[in-house]
Amino acid sequence: MGIEVIFKGRNLIRLMEGLLVAMKISLLSVVISIVLGIILGMLMTLKKPGITFISRIYLEIVRIMPQMVLLFIVYFGFAKMTGINLSAEASAVIVFSFWGTAEMADLVRGCMASIPKIQYESSTALGFTRLQTYVHVIIPQIIRRLIPLSINLITRMIKTTSLVMMIGIVEVLKVGQQIIEANRKSAPNAAFGVFAVIFLLYFLACWPISHFSKYLEKKWEN
Repeated sequence: MGIEVIFKGRNLIRLMEGLLVAMKISLLSVVISIVLGIILGMLMTLKKPGITFISRIYLEIVRIMPQMVLLFIVYFGFAKMTGINLSAEASAVIVFSFWGTAEMADLVRGCMASIPKIQYESSTALGFTRLQTYVHVIIPQIIRRLIPLSINLITRMIKTTSLVMMIGIVEVLKVGQQIIEANRKSAPNAAFGVFAVIFLLYFLACWPISHFSKYLEKKWEN
């Protein structure tokens, strides 16, 4: 079945290192996405014509444009246009943060829209300023609702980072292809075993995160 090639030399360790690269890119992108997404999401709720117009264009670009195309634009196109050479990892973080920020902003907007108006009115009646209302009443509720969704975004980021192999980043899928190529003659069926192990590694990385997200959703519903 070709699984034996995984245990040759440092192949298994290399796969684990490749997975860590994917997780590092995804986690860094999620942190940036959460911070920028909360800010943008709150701005979107202001319903200012200019902000609404720009945010709609931004969201449509993210929804329509494949991440792979964005990776090529940032990694190859940006360097030629500006003369600034971005590393492949930096390009990946920029693209996934660009995508993740849009996702988070839309979630924040939806969460804020779901908060009853009476909470704003009650805060005003208690003498809270608009800033105090957001800091002490609205934002804590938004964060509580967003944490499970943010954790879900991490799993999606980890899976989507498989695209970064297209710009030369040696993540888990790229390592798997290298192992298959190196053992093409001695183990013709290596592809099945290698990709089965990669599937298992992704599962082991994503399942606990996904399970934790569901746990938080159930806990905070009560």
